[in-house]
Amino acid sequence: MQIISGTTDFLLQGASAVAIGKFDGMHRGHKALLSEILEAKKRGLQAAVFTFDPPPAVLFSGKAVKGLTTREEKRRLFRQIGIDVLIEFPLTFQTAAISPEDFLRVIVQEQIGAKLVAAGTDLSFGDRGLGDCKLLKARAEAYGYEVKIIDKVLEDGEEISSTRVRQAVEAGKMQEAARLLGAPYAVMGTVVHGRQLGRTLGFPTVNLMPPADKLLPPNGVYRSEVECSSGVFKGLTNVGVKPTVEHGDHPPMSVETYIYDFSEDIYDSFITVRLLTFERPEQKFADVEELKEQLQRDIAAGAR
Repeated sequence: MQIISGTTDFLLQGASAVAIGKFDGMHRGHKALLSEILEAKKRGLQAAVFTFDPPPAVLFSGKAVKGLTTREEKRRLFRQIGIDVLIEFPLTFQTAAISPEDFLRVIVQEQIGAKLVAAGTDLSFGDRGLGDCKLLKARAEAYGYEVKIIDKVLEDGEEISSTRVRQAVEAGKMQEAARLLGAPYAVMGTVVHGRQLGRTLGFPTVNLMPPADKLLPPNGVYRSEVECSSGVFKGLTNVGVKPTVEHGDHPPMSVETYIYDFSEDIYDSFITVRLLTFERPEQKFADVEELKEQLQRDIAAGAR
């Protein structure tokens, strides 16, 4: 997959089918949208995704906004489904002020070479977000592209949105999040060396240190599954700061997982941890021995 990032100066070679959106969370609505350009790929068009970096919410609020999927997670997900080109368009106050007409003429027609444009009903682009689906359709003949507008996907009679997924994750409702996403909520990353306390307690674990902009569910213990190069394994994951053993005013957030029936050394390997169900809140124990006893109970319960 070709990644175009940090520049507005690009030119795709050949005709493209492009999906435009933020794609935070890659939920079922996003997947319906992406399926349109993947179908067009079968007809000989290259499948392209156009998104913004940073997301509009970050630029216009001036505040850090935690995402359901990090930049690296999005890249991996797009690559896995067969996207050919990912455009991470640099969003600044200057680039955001492009007229909607110029967005379609210069970026969509000339630079992307779009023959098909897929977007959701809430599409907005250009200065003050004045570009919308109506304008996209109105200029289709002039700029030589076909338009596919994807209606919102519903779950329990309500629209699936990144906001709705975010609310489920923030509440620790991992099964609800999975229904909206079409897959369990995941944390991806490279296994890092921790303090290896779990190993000394008889429960070796693998540790991920998610970036600060990754939205995590409430601190606690979760039933999980772990995907690594050798397969998919059952796991038990602690999301949080490990208050019994970590000290200081701001201990680091980590995603620490015990993997059942697993003995491989996967330090420095890339893994995906899928959080399935919330089991209990994270808590501070009186000492390490009390922590060990609770871990034994957690692991035994998760094995059932």
